[in-house]
Amino acid sequence: MRYVENNLIPGEQVVYRAELHWKIFIWPAIFSFILIGIPWLIAAILQKKTTEMAVTNKRVIIKTGIISRRTIEMNLSKIENIEVNQNIIGRIFGYGIITIVGTGGTHEPFNNVSQPLEFRKAVLAQGQ
Repeated sequence: MRYVENNLIPGEQVVYRAELHWKIFIWPAIFSFILIGIPWLIAAILQKKTTEMAVTNKRVIIKTGIISRRTIEMNLSKIENIEVNQNIIGRIFGYGIITIVGTGGTHEPFNNVSQPLEFRKAVLAQGQ
């Protein structure tokens, strides 16, 4: 069972799921011809498999990691802003950095999110 589904509260349902962009495989794939690149490729695969990002009708849930875990679970009512940063390559290939800004002034950045504008749109749609 996935982390998000295991941690839903009564009456909560997932309305959007995000994932890491495939670009995390580019550098490891380039260097996979060298022995040192194989661990990077394995690390990218593990990162992709162990990251969950979801918007529910009540909150945003993000979980990263397998051995050490980082989770952010923020109620929609506590989110002040969602920043999306994309450089030109990120805009072309559809990835970016999402930073969730909470009411306490906390900034929680997440890198390499695929389709970050769709993620922000899903959060804003639920917050209304």
